[in-house]
Amino acid sequence: MLRLEGVHKTFHPGEPNQRVALAGIDLALDRGDFVVVIGSNGAGKSTLLNIIAGDIAPDAGRVLIDSADVTALPPHLRSRFIGRVFQDTSACTAPGLSIEENLAIAAGRAQRPRLRSPLSWEHREGYRRALAPLGLGLEDRLHTRADLLSGGQRQAVSLVMALSGEPKLLILDEHCAALDPRTAETVMRATIGAIERTRITTLMVTHNMHHAIAFGSRLVMLHEGGILFEVSGPQKSLLSVEDLVKRFGIVDDELLLAG
Repeated sequence: MLRLEGVHKTFHPGEPNQRVALAGIDLALDRGDFVVVIGSNGAGKSTLLNIIAGDIAPDAGRVLIDSADVTALPPHLRSRFIGRVFQDTSACTAPGLSIEENLAIAAGRAQRPRLRSPLSWEHREGYRRALAPLGLGLEDRLHTRADLLSGGQRQAVSLVMALSGEPKLLILDEHCAALDPRTAETVMRATIGAIERTRITTLMVTHNMHHAIAFGSRLVMLHEGGILFEVSGPQKSLLSVEDLVKRFGIVDDELLLAG
């Protein structure tokens, strides 16, 4: 479903501060895969997601979605089949707009224009049905402005927005990293529930080692722009944080603290 072939990216080439962010990444996700990516700061995680989303162009290599080469496709066109939730809890929502208005904007990006208003009774019922499974009571707060929500509530709304229009791929860009531990667990439960309901292909970057081991069908570790380690199935479920630290030399303080 998603395939990266020989993806390279170097920032500031030829300058003293030159940095190789990705050094020939080959990665494939089948439909319905849930792949978790970890790695220390500077490993290439954000660059990987930005290249998939189209925010950064690779120096070499290709990005394919459903066998179509989208390497040169601009981000606003990729957004029709890629949903993304960022670490910044305010990145995906318009603060001065209500929950329903934010959801309407997301629906408008994903769908062709319709004659009916996206804030019709029918659409509001659809928004309520999408929010209710999150278990946060947001379905009864459609008129609440986004800037009056907590960080966790905004991330939950962002998740529903990202899934609007049934995209082919969901990107979770450390979407729980800015939340306190209790709220992060609430948002992760809502996230896993949404992924299981929709069976959407998902790529999640996280610094939380427990989340990396507990969730997803595959675990990929990046290091210095390359894939250092990949595991799936029963082998993944048997991993522990201590295993990753001892076996693969993770010394990044943020990773260790998140674990």
